[in-house]
Amino acid sequence: MRGEVQRGELRHDRPDDVPEEVPDEVFDALADPTRRRLLDEISSRGPISATHLAAGFPVTRQAVVKHLSALSTAGLLSSDRHGREVLYAVVPGRLQQATAWLDDVGRRWDDRLAALVEHLSPPPPA
Repeated sequence: MRGEVQRGELRHDRPDDVPEEVPDEVFDALADPTRRRLLDEISSRGPISATHLAAGFPVTRQAVVKHLSALSTAGLLSSDRHGREVLYAVVPGRLQQATAWLDDVGRRWDDRLAALVEHLSPPPPA
């Protein structure tokens, strides 16, 4: 049965709904703590402008815009112009894709560890 690990077997398959790989831009964007904090702020506050975001950060508005650009390029944010302001909002699909990939990697390591423990365990008494 798929997903079960037999004694001495290491699982290498992955569920059909897990992406093969997540674009490097997503993890590059999430590697920066300021970008993670910006993403958190936007997800909490809803669509918001760089000007309003910059008020709560110890960096310039230009730096905030640069970080927002990296998050947008990675597909983590969308932007919508309202007059002179650009409002940024979270695009949840990319985060879900990255989360699914991380969950799959963690699950495969857990399965391998369980198979190793099973392999190294003494056989049950006859």
